[in-house]
Amino acid sequence: MKFIDLTIPFGIGTPPWPTYEPLQLKYFKRLAPNGANGQVLTHSNHVGTHLDGEIHFYTPGKDIASLDMDFLVHEGVVVDLSDCTCDYDVYTSKQVEERVEVREGDILVIHTGYHHYGWDQPTADEIRYMVMHPGPDREFAEWAKRKKLRWIAVDCGSADHPMNTIIRNWMPRQAKEAEAFFRKKFGKSLTDFFTDDKYQLMHIEMFSHGIIHLECAGGDLDLLLNQRVTIGCFPWRFVDGESSICRFVAMVDDERYEEMMAKKKKAKLTRFGDVAGSLNGWLHEEAKKR
Repeated sequence: MKFIDLTIPFGIGTPPWPTYEPLQLKYFKRLAPNGANGQVLTHSNHVGTHLDGEIHFYTPGKDIASLDMDFLVHEGVVVDLSDCTCDYDVYTSKQVEERVEVREGDILVIHTGYHHYGWDQPTADEIRYMVMHPGPDREFAEWAKRKKLRWIAVDCGSADHPMNTIIRNWMPRQAKEAEAFFRKKFGKSLTDFFTDDKYQLMHIEMFSHGIIHLECAGGDLDLLLNQRVTIGCFPWRFVDGESSICRFVAMVDDERYEEMMAKKKKAKLTRFGDVAGSLNGWLHEEAKKR
């Protein structure tokens, strides 16, 4: 068994979700004269690859420490929606099921392609990553409940559409762009499409049903597009934690791993050694053929 890392690099340059505390780091002692290096970290739970827990939005819900390992590690599927979405777009359950078989109880990993705008990428664009990525409507949320999904992972800033969050008020220029997009594609304004009763529905309407999500996936995610795989999320055993920074991985057998590493050798890599730039590259085209 081998591991494919689906976690984005975590450092002082990693952006948190807008307005949340970023990582701050300092040394409180050094090898000379203390004989060891020691650091103090300050950060929110919503920076880098992280798992949103139930009590992030649902007061009587589970804390992070209450999540069992057989919940966090399970079979699932990675769906590539990068060929059918764009800035501010809305993805649907139909688009997911056209590309992969989603089974009851699966972990669902959604590849929008927007992790290619993450801070670690040669095509980094923080505003696009956090503010312009596609997201779902209530139709998708109701489908996820019917499928009894274990949990969901996304490769962008939020599992909700950014214009269905407070970001709509914080980023008026992008909200104006999104307004034009929604009127052209859906014939509705943002206010009419994402009505108040839908606000942050992937958080507010899902966590009370135990369907939580991981945000800011990345790493070598492009090696797994439209594939079924064993998926694992490893947050802290965090008592009273509303969410947690985590390590996110896929587990594959040795033969499959060797095949993936052979493909990776031919791909463009980030400065951290992850697959990069495959939105229009051969990896993406190959994945669409499967």
